[in-house]
Amino acid sequence: MSAQIILSEYKPGEAGALVRLFYQTVHTVCLGDYTQEQVDAWADGKADPAQWDKSFLQHQTLVARIGGELAGFADLDGDYLDRLYVHRDYQRQGVGTALAQALEQRAGEKGCPRISAHVSITARPFFEQRGYKLVREQQVERGGVFLTNFIMEKTLNAPKDH
Repeated sequence: MSAQIILSEYKPGEAGALVRLFYQTVHTVCLGDYTQEQVDAWADGKADPAQWDKSFLQHQTLVARIGGELAGFADLDGDYLDRLYVHRDYQRQGVGTALAQALEQRAGEKGCPRISAHVSITARPFFEQRGYKLVREQQVERGGVFLTNFIMEKTLNAPKDH
């Protein structure tokens, strides 16, 4: 039996923990699809929690916990799923699905016809399983290092009239 995933709204002061989760996830989970140089450029350890806090507060940001432990986070900027990261110890336990589903639902309720995301090689199968379609592959530059990712979109169901 899997533990219950609890989603909550982001609260000021949580950014430091989310930045650490981001760094650890990229440096462990994504290392199978990217080189050490690429993960070091992607998550260089210099992320400013104050800047992330400001960004999280401007977006719709959800934090996932299992048994009180931080398991992941995701944020939505309009119709753009900006970040979705799941702690390395909570991979394949439904955390990403719970976060994505909640934010997709919010976007749909706001009348967004589709949602888009810039998706890593590592995350592409997850997004494909959720019905996202490839728009195009791209090369993103971080500190002089190029990383492949994918622009993907999902058509959302139109909200039903009540």
